Amino acid sequence: MSTITIHNHTNPDGIYPFDARGIAKRFRHAAIFGALDALHPGEVMRFVNDHDPIPLLQQMQARYGEIVEITYRAREPEGVMIDFIKR
Repeated sequence: MSTITIHNHTNPDGIYPFDARGIAKRFRHAAIFGALDALHPGEVMRFVNDHDPIPLLQQMQARYGEIVEITYRAREPEGVMIDFIKR
């Protein structure tokens, strides 16, 4: 008889890294929205990108409203780090 293993894919810190620099630009927004949809309330997606994603942030605001909080951790000419916190 085989044993079924159930994996717990939660991070004990509740912070999940998402480096958009390694994703083809044409797929980035869809991948980001998919990752945000998968977050549970209280979890954080720590987003890294090579530029400040103003159009993405506008799309997120329209799609999620107050459900996702946006907090810049770093905002430099060479890139940004943003925490997206699901409420």
